[in-house]
Amino acid sequence: MNTLTARQRWTGLAVLVLAVTVVALDATVLSLAIPSISETLRPSGTQLLWIGDSYSFVLAGLLVSMGALSDRIGRKKLLLAGSAAFGVASLLAAYAPSPGWLILARALLGVAGATIMPSTLSLIRSLFPDDRERATAIGIWGAAATAGAALGPVVGGVLLEHFWWGSVFLLNIPVLILLLVFGAWLLPESRDPKPGRWDVLSVLLSLAGVIGVVYAIKEAAAHGVDRWDVPVTFVLGAAALFVFVRRQLRLETPLLDVRLFRDRRFTAAVSASLISLVGLSGVIFVVSQYLQLVRGYQPLQAGLAELPAFAGSVAGGLLTARIARRFGARRALTACLLAMGLGVGVLGWLQQDTTYLLLAVSFLVVGTAEGVVYTLGADLVLGTAPADKAGAASAVSETAYELGTALGIALVGSVVGTIYAGGLVVPAGASAETAARAGESLGAAVETANGLPADLAQPLLASARDAFVHGMNSAGLLAGALLVGAAVLAWRLLRGLSAPTAAEPVEVAAPEKADA
Repeated sequence: MNTLTARQRWTGLAVLVLAVTVVALDATVLSLAIPSISETLRPSGTQLLWIGDSYSFVLAGLLVSMGALSDRIGRKKLLLAGSAAFGVASLLAAYAPSPGWLILARALLGVAGATIMPSTLSLIRSLFPDDRERATAIGIWGAAATAGAALGPVVGGVLLEHFWWGSVFLLNIPVLILLLVFGAWLLPESRDPKPGRWDVLSVLLSLAGVIGVVYAIKEAAAHGVDRWDVPVTFVLGAAALFVFVRRQLRLETPLLDVRLFRDRRFTAAVSASLISLVGLSGVIFVVSQYLQLVRGYQPLQAGLAELPAFAGSVAGGLLTARIARRFGARRALTACLLAMGLGVGVLGWLQQDTTYLLLAVSFLVVGTAEGVVYTLGADLVLGTAPADKAGAASAVSETAYELGTALGIALVGSVVGTIYAGGLVVPAGASAETAARAGESLGAAVETANGLPADLAQPLLASARDAFVHGMNSAGLLAGALLVGAAVLAWRLLRGLSAPTAAEPVEVAAPEKADA
């Protein structure tokens, strides 16, 4: 084993930045394409939500399993294999001929993405054993994640101005090629020296539990609990998670060491990441539609309008280490969660003609605070976990991130959809088919109105936009309340606790040279 030089560590980080950028890019670039997808593929309201969140659902369900797998077979090996699979799935999504095909392709992207995210964060733990250096590296990593998210809407908007919606997925391909080439050359390999076996039953239990519970919550928010499959799926998912936890406590080498949650710093970091993303992702998903379908922005305009949120996230990620050293993790995490709650809550008063300046300020505050929460949460998770379990611990952090994204789209999107459907008034004279189609989503209403006479189209559009804004207001207040609750929880969990101690030095293999 050789100790890595400073140059090798930081060039290795540059490769990991490419990896996290492409996954973040894929998560946000789709939001601006939703109206185009609605027009081309004509998905139902439920299918539209699944197109948005199937990626995050599958990714969240597999992150813990893939994080543990990376500890066993090698983090570099899994990262490169997952990157290749991500490229193939991107091609399938780009040329999807139907909503079902696109949902499946997005799910496959989730499988591949689950191999990438925990590998990047755990490799940072291996590359940077020094606590201070690691905090800086995680700040850059977090900034890269949000920079990828920032790049998605802007570049996606440019593509949508000139090409079809599938082109947004082709953005991944050149980045993945660079990742595969330079990753094979520059990254070191690291793994748990005594990994134990990879428990397949635990993998199945975690996947079934996460997807089952999230599916039930999503459907309950959209349709209520009257349907028999909602409570049944929830009970089965919760039971699978219960059995999963019990099994981890009995296994000699668990897939996930659930005892990590006994550390209040670990629990606070994971909870903060989860709830902050519920608020942020759901609001961004809805506001992207608001900007295009209510205010009439073109895709590129909408992408630029959302830029303050993502630019703030980049700044927040880069400043996290300095903020945490000056104010302490407890104050920094709590204050930023409160700021997010207030910024998101402003959307509760947003109207069709509200000045963009208010929206931009809200985006900037929320984005900056989220950048600190996300980066500080990841650093707390790595600082409290044993070095040889970095992959599994990183996967918990990333699971919270992706599960929060999925829940945000599901819950906020479902709340907006329910209020929209209840508030839509279809003008007299419209057919039952027109009413049913317009009631599915705002995008469907806009498309339906294009084929109607002016005396029917104008009142339908006015009612649809008003109902959507009302739903968005309620969702903004709900998300803001969740974030304030998360701030209170973080303050209590971190009470009386010191910052994580410096990690023990970790030896890793020297970077492998590319095959001749």
